[in-house]
Amino acid sequence: MNSFLKNQNFRRFATGGLLSAAGDVFFYLAFMTYASQLRNYSLAISLIAISEAVPKFLEIFAGYLADKTRHKFRNIVLTALFRCLFYALAALLLASKADQWKLLLAIITINFLSDLCGSYSSGLIVPLVVNLVGEDDFGEAEGFVSGCKQIIDILAQFAGAGLILVLSYAALAWINSLTFLLAAILFALVGRKATPVQTETAETPAFWPTMRQAYQQAKKQTGLLTVVLVLAVINASLTAIEPLFSITLAAHKSSMVISSYSFTLALTNVAAAIGAASGSIFGQKIFRSVNIFPLASWTALCSLLATLSLFCQNSWLTALLFGLLAALASAVSIKMTQWLVTSVDRQILASTVGLLNTILMAASPLITTLITSISSLSLAWAIISLLALEVAALAILLVLSQRQLFKISA
Repeated sequence: MNSFLKNQNFRRFATGGLLSAAGDVFFYLAFMTYASQLRNYSLAISLIAISEAVPKFLEIFAGYLADKTRHKFRNIVLTALFRCLFYALAALLLASKADQWKLLLAIITINFLSDLCGSYSSGLIVPLVVNLVGEDDFGEAEGFVSGCKQIIDILAQFAGAGLILVLSYAALAWINSLTFLLAAILFALVGRKATPVQTETAETPAFWPTMRQAYQQAKKQTGLLTVVLVLAVINASLTAIEPLFSITLAAHKSSMVISSYSFTLALTNVAAAIGAASGSIFGQKIFRSVNIFPLASWTALCSLLATLSLFCQNSWLTALLFGLLAALASAVSIKMTQWLVTSVDRQILASTVGLLNTILMAASPLITTLITSISSLSLAWAIISLLALEVAALAILLVLSQRQLFKISA
């Protein structure tokens, strides 16, 4: 928070990112609402979900391209302008009288291209933020922005739901286009005043040698890759608990529903969002002196307790533990990123972050698909399977924590 309040360049830079994030929420809600009104709405929504998910799996390539980029400020401005034009085109298409499915596929393509630009832009952001605030303050600055994005996401969803009632889909696309234009202006203002990011003049290695170098640098940090893999399981637990809770709630409505089924689901989602925002904003300050291994162990334990709470059939308890889990997971994620920033060669920082994010992103859909598939046969066995993964993750982290304590005492 101190970096945001005291550093004008970082404040402008962060505000640009937050504005575009809010615009994206507005458009996503509008797009999903539009798709839900089509005859084959399940296929339409599935296509949108796929177009949203694929760019996340390509962050490893986006990070590599970001590392190869010499003029990072200029390119992040251009990326925002491209996304502005993409959504302006989407607005014009939505205002036309084109065939609904042709229109849907065209906008899915536009949204996919915009998200690819977003993945590339995310790779540019990390070294730029380090350049603006310094390595020591990066964790706190990144945590504050991540927390603000969580809060904006909640507020924007409520605001977007209201705006859909009074504005056209085209108007919401124009709003999203405008947010990227404002972001481009703010990025340009920062780029004019900030110290240029230092880059090597030597030619950047090819993709696979760069990934190998990124892996080797991460491997040198004892326990880092293990923490990443365990954190992937914890993040997957966060994703998998939600559908398991929904199924448990449907099976025990009489004892678990609070006011209504939808309100009970919303309660757990809001608890998770508030927890994630709190962990991102305050986690770095609260856990500054706590080593990442015990913090990750607490997170794994909380994940285990949140899953066990499903057997208790108490929605309040599950919501409480779900929120606490989200807070701890956000805090340990920020601490892991801080570790990367201070230990990995700046020239391949985005590539390394992209590599590790790809691991984190890939685990959630894989584990969630496995757990939910088991739940179709037996809910109890699905919960037990998730518990087994969490117990294994906790055991690994406890061993790492003990080794770390032994090194310190030695």
